[in-house]
Amino acid sequence: MRPLAPGVHQLLGRPPHMINAYLVEDVLVDAGTRAARRRISRRLRGREISAHVVTHAHPDHFGSSHALCDEFDLPLWAGQRDIEAIETATPVTAPGRLPKLLSHMKMPDPHPVTRGLREGDEVAGFTVLDVPGHSPGHIALWRDHDGVLICGDVFFRLARVSGPPDFLTWDRERNRESMRRLAELRPRLVLFGHGRPLRAPDRLRRLVG
Repeated sequence: MRPLAPGVHQLLGRPPHMINAYLVEDVLVDAGTRAARRRISRRLRGREISAHVVTHAHPDHFGSSHALCDEFDLPLWAGQRDIEAIETATPVTAPGRLPKLLSHMKMPDPHPVTRGLREGDEVAGFTVLDVPGHSPGHIALWRDHDGVLICGDVFFRLARVSGPPDFLTWDRERNRESMRRLAELRPRLVLFGHGRPLRAPDRLRRLVG
């Protein structure tokens, strides 16, 4: 488990930084794919975990949520408009033929959401931001006093910092609006769903122009 900021740790995936999960104080943020369950479980054992938050209802972010919530007896929290997708394991897809084909792949196990998160809610010292686009109920977590942002998939940082792929994004224009909103925060540390952490306050603003 890799410390990144006070109370914030990254649970590195395989390969590292490809699909991220985080431990924020005693809250697990995202849970990777179904295949990540054992790896995440090992890193959480012996720790006091109070809840599990999913930034958005895509199978590489709530893939192991059901198993981990059952194992550690955790309540599951997610953005209000992504609750149905998690509870039925039917993510809302982007328009087009390829997303429709992808929707027929094996989905994670469904799990009940016990708290629908809304703009302004507090989670482990972070403020919930409603940033739809990549999914209808996508949320980000923002800690104002030290500028830490957990952005989910509003941005990617794989080969470079970018928006998410269009074919995986429910509403591209709304995601662009969410990108602009997060960039205006000038975060000092950006933690992505996919990619390495970024410590460059103006990098996101340059991207959205």
